Amino acid sequence: MSKTEVFAHRGASSYAPENTLEAFLLAIEQGADGIELDVQLSKDGVPVVIHDETVDRVTGQSGFVKDFTLQELKEMVVLRERFAKYRDARIPTLREVLDAVRPSGIAVNIELKTGINWYPEIEKKVAAIVEETGMKDRVIYSSFNHYSVQKLKSIVPDAETAYLFSDVILRVDDYAAKSGVDGLHPAVYHVKMAEFLSEYLASGLKTRVWTVNERADMKMLIDAGVTAVITNYPDIAIAVRDMM
Repeated sequence: MSKTEVFAHRGASSYAPENTLEAFLLAIEQGADGIELDVQLSKDGVPVVIHDETVDRVTGQSGFVKDFTLQELKEMVVLRERFAKYRDARIPTLREVLDAVRPSGIAVNIELKTGINWYPEIEKKVAAIVEETGMKDRVIYSSFNHYSVQKLKSIVPDAETAYLFSDVILRVDDYAAKSGVDGLHPAVYHVKMAEFLSEYLASGLKTRVWTVNERADMKMLIDAGVTAVITNYPDIAIAVRDMM
């Protein structure tokens, strides 16, 4: 059985402001095999790394990401009140993140945040940055918008891709395989229902489960042999894995 990888969800996001350079570099320091991040476009069309469609929760300001220029987004501080150690963490661009993590050899799961706002040409822009930064062989693309995944695959046919999902989808493994997708990224609560996890593992598709923050779930999934657990606590997941 191959070793289950540990991906840091939005970086080591329980210890540093999510989706910031600080969180990603900390994940590397903690020994994560990969990081997971979310990409949207600024008003001026730059791929930026932030999860919510609005800036409200993480910056204390108000408005949609798509309505701010990159310069305006860069003036915002991320989760300052929650993380006293990181008082000046900012919203990074995708290029900044890939440049920062490239020397480590870590893998990167890029989630295209196109489920609510389907940003024009986001797939093309993201793929171009991945190519230019020399990260093509270390990136996995995923999205809840499965059309967006297919659009990315039409641009980069050999890209590794995965379908994100949280609801129960009938024969999702067959559906993914027939559409040329390499992996399934289900929610942790989903794989604890019925026999879904065993079906996903039997499909031969790479199965990375999010967001796995409880030790018991980490142990269960690592023991089952999932491809990766995506967690806010990469250090704990690594410790659990090392004890097995």
